Amino acid sequence: MCLRQIAISGMLAVAAAASFLVPRQNINPGPVSGDTFIHDPTVVKTPGGSYIAAYTGDNVQLKTSTDRTRWQNAGAVFPNGAPWTTPYTKGARNLWAPDISYHNGQYYLYYSASSFGSSRSAIFFATSPTGASGSWTDRGMVIESFENTGWNAIDPNLIVDAQGRWWLSLGSFWSGIKMIALNPGTGKRADNQLISLAARPDAGGALEAPYITRNGNYYYLWVSFDRCCQGAASTYRIMVGRSTSMTGPYVDKNGRQMMQGGGTQIMSSHGAIHGPGHNAVFTDTDSDVLVYHYYNNAGAAQIGINRIRYDNGWPVIF
Repeated sequence: MCLRQIAISGMLAVAAAASFLVPRQNINPGPVSGDTFIHDPTVVKTPGGSYIAAYTGDNVQLKTSTDRTRWQNAGAVFPNGAPWTTPYTKGARNLWAPDISYHNGQYYLYYSASSFGSSRSAIFFATSPTGASGSWTDRGMVIESFENTGWNAIDPNLIVDAQGRWWLSLGSFWSGIKMIALNPGTGKRADNQLISLAARPDAGGALEAPYITRNGNYYYLWVSFDRCCQGAASTYRIMVGRSTSMTGPYVDKNGRQMMQGGGTQIMSSHGAIHGPGHNAVFTDTDSDVLVYHYYNNAGAAQIGINRIRYDNGWPVIF
């Protein structure tokens, strides 16, 4: 073998090894079937082993699954309407970006009331013993924003830290992602502090949909960059940063703070997957699971599901 052949063989071997080490991103969603339309999904695994998804829709919509693959529509959280929200929605029934979880033997649902392009918004919460349509009791408003506050009270996510303290992340555009402390006894605000977690000062503030998870010694702040809600033309992409503290600072793989626009990309548009974003994460028996929406070529929002592994403390989807 000549020296040139040896050199080429060596370069190919190095390239193959490098490609093996690079985390796979922009993979396709795992298989799903049934009622697959969804927008701004969140999923909780029930004590019995089935799954409940809540998502944006009239009076907050629900789906159920027994296997995390086949999904069935399950009605509205508030089948008789939610008139307490209409001052924020300009009369519309469409309620946004719910967050469902299970604590203290009951289901908690935080959800948003707003109108497109406005920061006159509010986050409410409800509880249920079963999670089923019509079983929810609204517990009132948690926080609201106004046209002049400079932040937006939508896209809530409840996270309980390693010390058992309750927090709610929230925010969309304007000055970015915020966090408030919650009283575990009431589910409502514990104090008047508003903590800033992430912003995109050089990108028109285009981030939203925070979701915080914990794995090992790190908290992970997941967000969506860029633009949602434009069908197949949507530019949403899923980003993440991490911190050893719930309240930050969160940084990306390159060490850039998320308050300065940092974020490590997990998934973006590719092939027939357009604008993946507004993700949630839940823990199952086999791994942590990423759930999100994307738009198909026809512009319809679909549920996307992938498993998560952690390489050197960073999430990788597969």
